Amino acid sequence: MKKNPTVLRKAYLNSFFQTGLRNLMDVAVLEKGKDKGFSNLEYQYSKVEEIPFDFIRRRISVVLKDAEGKNKMITKGAYEEIIGICTQVENGGKIEVLTAVEKKEALDRAKKLSSEGIRVIAIAQKEQLAASEATSKAEEKELVLAGFVGFLDPVKESAGEALKVLEEDGIDVKILTGDSGAVTLKVCQNLGLVVQRVLLGNEIGKMSDEELAAAVEETSVFAKLEPLQKSRIIQSLQEKAHIVGYMGDGINDAAALHQADVGISVDTAVGIAKDSADIILLEKDLRVLEEGVIEGRKVFGNIMKYIKITVSSNFGNVFSVLLASLVLPFLPMLPIQLLVQNLLYNISQLAIPWDTMDQEYLKKPRKWNADDIGKFMLFVGPISSIFDVVTFLVMWFIFKANTPAMQSLFQTGWFVVGLLSQTLIVHMIRTEKIPFIESRATLPVMALSGGMMLIGAGLPFTPFGTSIGLTALPLAYFPWLIGILFSYSLLLQLVKKRYIKRFNRWL
Repeated sequence: MKKNPTVLRKAYLNSFFQTGLRNLMDVAVLEKGKDKGFSNLEYQYSKVEEIPFDFIRRRISVVLKDAEGKNKMITKGAYEEIIGICTQVENGGKIEVLTAVEKKEALDRAKKLSSEGIRVIAIAQKEQLAASEATSKAEEKELVLAGFVGFLDPVKESAGEALKVLEEDGIDVKILTGDSGAVTLKVCQNLGLVVQRVLLGNEIGKMSDEELAAAVEETSVFAKLEPLQKSRIIQSLQEKAHIVGYMGDGINDAAALHQADVGISVDTAVGIAKDSADIILLEKDLRVLEEGVIEGRKVFGNIMKYIKITVSSNFGNVFSVLLASLVLPFLPMLPIQLLVQNLLYNISQLAIPWDTMDQEYLKKPRKWNADDIGKFMLFVGPISSIFDVVTFLVMWFIFKANTPAMQSLFQTGWFVVGLLSQTLIVHMIRTEKIPFIESRATLPVMALSGGMMLIGAGLPFTPFGTSIGLTALPLAYFPWLIGILFSYSLLLQLVKKRYIKRFNRWL
């Protein structure tokens, strides 16, 4: 089917001079039109009416009035829908009947362009409209097909690599688009994505919620979607206990961005898309997403470290204080000593946000699980209580700190063991591996925890230590201290291995 390119350009330029929809494609067409001598068209026509785009009709129409007062309707949209409402075609400046054979030829040509990754829209027109103030959608029939406009939106070179890395990080990548299935498949091929199945919007419209829920698990590409269908797909994934992030920049993405657990847009997106998004990317590179995912997992991992370290340590300490209060003739530790011990311990934990995570931890997505916190506390918390009891026995029987007159020595011995073991537990719990050998904390964590341990061990020998009821420890105490800390670390490592084997997780 032969087209008249001059008529096509003229018709297309007519419509866009009047609608004011100056997106990048429109700007390119207008600039090309000026090169061809059509720069004065906007002064020859005025817009009478506009029938806005919607995702059911998948087209937009404008009614123009020329200098002679005649009305003309220009329609653009998805080629299937436009061809479906055309009954005539313009060939060589002549209007002819659009036969079934020519319709098929037109569709085949558009599909071929789509299979090459070119987005295709069709342009049609209708003259001799009634001079009315309001033109309805019912007028969009018996149009004259003018031709096609194809445009190419090249894939960024980094996009394929970024999607591959996201998949390696345990993120299933699914493509939801309003483009045709053929264009989407070509783009996926350019990205290096393997596509087993493409589910189209008209198929989804016929599916029940149960059928769609089963399909979304097996399908990675959804094409020719309406905006609400995107939102429905996301909801189906969420009902399957998936956490869904959605990235989009158009008006038709607003509902999906709002429905997703994390909506992501870009700074060049339309206003409603940015308003609906949780995150707006300032760099036009999908690798930023992967960097954000990894950084988020680091933050989540460090939060889990802090929570599990704190609950297990506090559980053990509370249990130890209750036990000691039942059998000792004096307080196991003075309130001021507990406050100073907790202050030093909390200072050592200030560096945790600057810690790193093991690469194995970062390779899988993680979820908050409150039940896991309770199990962790019951497994790990009693370990510190065991060695608190060992410390009590050592101070009571070895160093004879078993009378009210010797309570200061008892309290000092437990103060130092408690502080050093709590600080040491940061390094034991922060990794599934063997600490200091297979996995080491970052320099800020090492420096701050090491510094607090030195301060805690030296505090009883300072005037401040004396002022809070501590006393200098005998040298014979320190071999016992090293033995207790080493045994504590060894037992905790054994319990860690047992816990991971049983529950298949640590942090």
